Amino acid sequence: QVQLVESGGGSVQAGGSLRLSCAAYGDAYNSDCMAWHRRAPGKGREGVAGINSDGTIVYADSVKGRFTISRAGGTLYRQMNNLQVEDTGTYYCAADPFREAHIFCTGGPTTWGLGTQVTVAS
Repeated sequence: QVQLVESGGGSVQAGGSLRLSCAAYGDAYNSDCMAWHRRAPGKGREGVAGINSDGTIVYADSVKGRFTISRAGGTLYRQMNNLQVEDTGTYYCAADPFREAHIFCTGGPTTWGLGTQVTVAS
């Protein structure tokens, strides 16, 4: 049963913007923590932004000032501005029943989406 579905990925030129969405279903809908992770080509998955149900928001240093995370009900959003080539990768949505934005909702049990591809060209 798919509980997290990402959308909004695509290809843009450096300096451009994209808005990603993640729709939560089932048990994931009421998660106390939702987050975005990124897997760049040839690298491991890293957390980039997380938000708790109490409104606490945490960003990785690499995206501070450029990416904005928000949530409306069971849908998670991420506005990405001034995209750089190094932002290229597969972006995954994560959900966790505990308020763990500081570790990007990976304290477990974590539910993962299938990912959406973002490609930034120079």
